Amino acid sequence: MKKMEYQNVKGTQDYLPESESMRRNIRRTLEDVFIQYGCQPLETPILNYTELLASKYGGGAEILEEMYTLTDRGERNLALRYDLTIPFAKVAAMNPILKMPFKRYEIGKVFRDGPIKTGRLREFTQCDVDIVGVDSQMGEAELMLMALDAFDKLGLKVNIQYNNRKLLTRVLDLFGVEDEKINTVVLVLDKLEKIGVDAVVDELDEQGVSDTAIRLIKQFLVDANRTDLSYFESLSNQNEQVRKGLQELKELKSYLNYLDVGEQCIFNPFLARGLEIYTGTVYEMFLADDSIKSSIGSGGRYDNAIGGLIGTDETFSTVGISFGLDVIYTAMSAAEGNQKNGREMDYYIIPLGREKESLSVSKYFRDKGYKVEVEMGNKKVGKALNWANKEKIRNVIIIGDEEVRNNQFKVKDMFSGKEIVESFSFL
Repeated sequence: MKKMEYQNVKGTQDYLPESESMRRNIRRTLEDVFIQYGCQPLETPILNYTELLASKYGGGAEILEEMYTLTDRGERNLALRYDLTIPFAKVAAMNPILKMPFKRYEIGKVFRDGPIKTGRLREFTQCDVDIVGVDSQMGEAELMLMALDAFDKLGLKVNIQYNNRKLLTRVLDLFGVEDEKINTVVLVLDKLEKIGVDAVVDELDEQGVSDTAIRLIKQFLVDANRTDLSYFESLSNQNEQVRKGLQELKELKSYLNYLDVGEQCIFNPFLARGLEIYTGTVYEMFLADDSIKSSIGSGGRYDNAIGGLIGTDETFSTVGISFGLDVIYTAMSAAEGNQKNGREMDYYIIPLGREKESLSVSKYFRDKGYKVEVEMGNKKVGKALNWANKEKIRNVIIIGDEEVRNNQFKVKDMFSGKEIVESFSFL
């Protein structure tokens, strides 16, 4: 019989205990921050009807190409969720009794059959917060503040770039870009920082954008004043949506400056967030040291999704933010290098032929809330102590005949070398 060579599906990964411990710490930190900001937990199915995920309120054509689809025994067309946003919008659409504003968080696996890059596999974990029922930019401001708070607790310095889709799309309209090409141009502009101005211009030409529109877009891209909101004042007089977008940006900036985070939050007029779902403010988070070029979180306002799923033109003010757990893990792993964190253990108990008594002592400490590991591999004392040092476990207890006979044991502090004797009634 031929031996089977086991391997992971391309784009998936196993996380051994040391790696998974770090990932769970990241997850706990994010979850604690979400709860601190008044978010309620929610869980949605991984498996969804293809029709839901492929709706025009989903991720757009680019993501639909990456969607994993399947058919069940009943020949129903199903798909694995590619994000947590549309499943959340579905929940809000199906539950009109939800009290507004409704603020939820969800942490879960999502799947995309797309290119593999640093911090992005095909099966990955997103950590999302969404708010329904807040019309003002107060919602965006709180989510951006929450993001800075979370990354501060994780020990990562980040910047948040933000823009407004109303402003961007209608400015392109004023530049003469045809309506049917606006989303295509938005996707091209989204690549500006990666490929540069000349490559953007070449790609716009390939997409059939008119020479006049390309010339105006290029002027826009190289204008030194383009990152100042005042640059758009004259354009706002020519288009109502540009005016609204500019008004929303000014409101958001006033919140950010008042909260003293204006320097970490940067207006970027080319930031597009390629997804068609977005209707207003959009933002992306980047590591301040550029050690990872791609964003480590993103979000924005999508007011049409819930009403669209219900089948009405009603708008529901909705804004969200998403953190990529895998890319955050990659960033933190790189920052820590080869430094070993050690086991999160309070006590390590070594039995010398006294396994039952050792388990009794472990129960005593666990009942008090401590984390305890009992040596079960029959290591000799010397090897067991070396292992405790390697794993940075502070307190070690050896249980042998003498300890049981005297109804006491010693707790050795491996960091200081001090020993403390504790009385214990061995049954």
